Amino acid sequence: MYELLANLALGFSIALSPNNMFLCLVGALVGTLIGVLPGIGPLATIAMLLPITFGLPPVGALIMLAGIYYGAQYGGSTTSILINIPGESSSVVTCLDGHQMARQGRAGPALSIAAIGSFFAGCVSTVLVAALGKPLTELALLFGPAEYFSLMVLGLIFAVVLAKGSVLKAIAMVLSGLMMSMVGSDLETGAERMSFGIPELSDGIGFVVVAMGVFGFGEIMRNLEQVSTREIVQAKVTGLMPTLKDLKAAAGAIGRGTILGSILGILPGGGAVIAAFAAYTFEKRISKTPERFGRGAIEGVAAPESANNAAAQTSFIPLLTLGIPPNAVMALMVGAMTIHGIVPGPQVMTKQPELFWGMIASMWLGNLMLVVINLPLVGMWVRLLRVPYRHLFPMIIIFCCIGVYSLNNAAFDASMTAIFGLVGYWLVKHDFEPAPMLLGFVLGPLMEENLRRAMLIARGDATVFVTRPISATLLALATILLVLAVLPMIRARREEVFTE
Repeated sequence: MYELLANLALGFSIALSPNNMFLCLVGALVGTLIGVLPGIGPLATIAMLLPITFGLPPVGALIMLAGIYYGAQYGGSTTSILINIPGESSSVVTCLDGHQMARQGRAGPALSIAAIGSFFAGCVSTVLVAALGKPLTELALLFGPAEYFSLMVLGLIFAVVLAKGSVLKAIAMVLSGLMMSMVGSDLETGAERMSFGIPELSDGIGFVVVAMGVFGFGEIMRNLEQVSTREIVQAKVTGLMPTLKDLKAAAGAIGRGTILGSILGILPGGGAVIAAFAAYTFEKRISKTPERFGRGAIEGVAAPESANNAAAQTSFIPLLTLGIPPNAVMALMVGAMTIHGIVPGPQVMTKQPELFWGMIASMWLGNLMLVVINLPLVGMWVRLLRVPYRHLFPMIIIFCCIGVYSLNNAAFDASMTAIFGLVGYWLVKHDFEPAPMLLGFVLGPLMEENLRRAMLIARGDATVFVTRPISATLLALATILLVLAVLPMIRARREEVFTE
């Protein structure tokens, strides 16, 4: 306990420095803005803003990117409640009851409960990140190359099982990501492979190029073809403070949503979207009056908003302790860490404690900032919502192109990003979910490195993966999960859940 408090004191000394506090505020503000503007999620935003962080110190860069992520979870609720359009995917569920409350003149209580739920969930899940950090890091230090390889296989299988749509398409996406990660130079011999004689590909495909193309440009193209009518709540949002009755009704939902979100955030492939859906479904199931849901039940706002914020924060646990990103946003964080020369994994906590604990302490500050940013500025966010999307997208594309070009001062990178933008658009149009591809792309080099090291240590004996107990358990889990996902009964139920 004493050690944990000493570590947190170190973290707060880092996070409370004027520079880091400013970056945390910028991240929270940008995240909220992105959450509020429909159509641009945290994934696309972090992909677009990665080049900006290159000039920042590693701790400041990660604090800012983390702020953008949980800020977007916060901001998404504003659009869901006021105009019935989710700012990003994890806020889809909030539309169901949040907008109905706004239409009944109760936009204020809906917004404040969303903020209170998110703040509570954020604080609780940050405690969880701090508490689980050390034991998980110690466990990770027991892992050898075989265990790491098997753990990554399990992570990718989770991503396949939890991706919406066809299991086969999700597997195809993971394999595509793994193949793309192999372009460039061989890890050991340095020989070129799959570069097709193009000199620019000899160092591999840039992470930012793929992320910004598929999630930035692809998302913009998809949004441009959607004609959205914004039924903005015209009345002035008043009565922001919820009544005692509202707080009583929402308290249980906030608590349950926080627990559910915290657990689902840690699981590979899960994250904020699944947490929000699960929390809403659970509240509806246990409610004595389920017919109220979809008609303005305050629990329908409290549960998903708490769950998505809790999941957003606990998804940092596997990233910081094991070095494995549980979802696509965390895969982008791996990219950011790698760019700054940080190897994600158990070594971060032991070798760079100021980065690990500084980031955790910044989450508390970020959550506090978000409450202060969100509620008093509701009027400003409402005015922002009236800006047509067609006026926003040219500026976004220009900033993206400048960011990509500035990576290596190469026009080739900008062209590649445009190609990946078209690929991302095509994938979404044909019901392929791109997130597993990004996970495969990020984990590919790590998997190859651990596979080769395990085979070298075992002198070419492939049975090493099934003879070591931890590795065998992880592979068995992955196999069971994949078999279950393919079973007709489970598949039908899975599709029904995603449709709901």
